[in-house]
Amino acid sequence: MTDARAPLPGGSSNPTEAHHSRGSRSRIVSEKSFNRFDRRRVISGALAGAAGFAGAQRAQAVPGVRRSGARAGGEGRFAGKVVVITGATSGIGRATAKAFAAEGAKVGFCGRREHLGAEVEREIRKAGGEAVYIRADVREADQVKAFVDTVASRYGGLDVAFNNAGIEFSKPLHETSVADWDNIIGTNERGVFLAIKYEIPHLLERGGGVIVCTASAGAERARPGHAGYTASKRGVEGIVRSAALDYGAKGIRINAILPGTTDTPLVRPAGVSDADWAAYKKAWGPLNVPGLQRMATAEEIADSVLALASDQFVFMTGASVPVDGGALAGAKMIWPEGFPQPPQ
Repeated sequence: MTDARAPLPGGSSNPTEAHHSRGSRSRIVSEKSFNRFDRRRVISGALAGAAGFAGAQRAQAVPGVRRSGARAGGEGRFAGKVVVITGATSGIGRATAKAFAAEGAKVGFCGRREHLGAEVEREIRKAGGEAVYIRADVREADQVKAFVDTVASRYGGLDVAFNNAGIEFSKPLHETSVADWDNIIGTNERGVFLAIKYEIPHLLERGGGVIVCTASAGAERARPGHAGYTASKRGVEGIVRSAALDYGAKGIRINAILPGTTDTPLVRPAGVSDADWAAYKKAWGPLNVPGLQRMATAEEIADSVLALASDQFVFMTGASVPVDGGALAGAKMIWPEGFPQPPQ
């Protein structure tokens, strides 16, 4: 998912290592002293470093499938691990399914578009990975349960889940139909609830595991016409925080990732030529992302998901991690034309 659909001018828009010895004394840090630190920047910086290191080690195997030191023998950070992913027929989910498989994981993924699901499965297998596509609609409880149970049965358990399925639309609130609202909340928020509900029993049986859920930078920064999207993604953050408290002591870490606007089919309107899209992205970046001044790629977000799911972040749970190129760090000061400008 992304922060928000980027509109074209005049056109359409888009276990854990918590080894607290029982005899140890807890240390309480006051909220005042904790707030001296920019927690979000520390977390994001560490995550970016780990993701960057992982990404730098990858090499192309076949077009669209990146390898991260994975071998046919199943080497890699996730060798022998079983991963489920919702919403993996395109965009961030698709890139993440390929990345997990390239790191040795057995990947079960779902989505509603069967032709795309079959395509992703073929690409992963062609690159030497193991994956299975199962059609499922995350709005339907029976389909989500069947999907998770089938993957766990096929591969002998579950270790990691990436709950990513999501949709987006832009309408003023009073023009949003009840069906529109139910659809986006059902997909983005209820879908995450259902996935976690049916993943947890398998992770408990395993003795622990990791869940990463896609929220959005748009959960922290609302935009006009995005009441449903913003509400659904804020809901994901709430689910993650509460669930992390429910299952942390049982060895299950649960975090949310907050992607910024990402160059995926969700953002790019249909019918736009490659040349026009490249020009639009080049102009869009400096206007909307004060930090890195560009959109993310799906592969960059996938790198961050794998980092969160890896042993590099064993003491992180209940967190919402922005991976947005600095979009939430602040905004540019824009002065009206004709007024004196401040000294630079």
